[in-house]
Amino acid sequence: MVLPVVAYGAPVLRKVAKEIRSEHPGLQEFIQNMFETMYNADGVGLAAPQVNESIRVITIDGTPLKESDPSLENFKKVLINPVIKEQSGDPWIYNEGCLSLPGIREDVSRLSKIRIIYSDENFKSHDEIYEGLQARIIQHEFDHLEGILFPDRINPFKKRLLKGKLADITRGKIDTIYKMNFPTKKSIIF
Repeated sequence: MVLPVVAYGAPVLRKVAKEIRSEHPGLQEFIQNMFETMYNADGVGLAAPQVNESIRVITIDGTPLKESDPSLENFKKVLINPVIKEQSGDPWIYNEGCLSLPGIREDVSRLSKIRIIYSDENFKSHDEIYEGLQARIIQHEFDHLEGILFPDRINPFKKRLLKGKLADITRGKIDTIYKMNFPTKKSIIF
């Protein structure tokens, strides 16, 4: 089932998401719904807070970006209760977007390498190292679990320039190809 994506301005996007246990009710169905929602919106990553669930779950499928980075072909993951243990490498800038902030893209600087510990959808533990775009996708989605959005990582001047666009998103004054839930509207808009 395709879920509505929560728009910028919704309080759930600013909360630190809660860890879950393997017996979390409806978890497997929720994960499938997250993938379906992500694919429907042409995304490569989705964090549970973006579909109004303040839990530590991320879905990723980087395959659509395989042209720019072959390592993303079949880079499909579920990250439950992830913890970034280390960030290293050189900082590099990449133009990021976000399903919760449609129509906005900005250059964001992140470190190029991470070490992450997480559980997969079967609650098997993993301790892995990622680099490049794989690391960036994970870092972007991990930020959502910490209540951080990518405009928080750009310089204050650029963020001020986005103020009007961010306000429009909050009010639902945008067009998207996917269902969204806006904080100042009572209904879901396509």
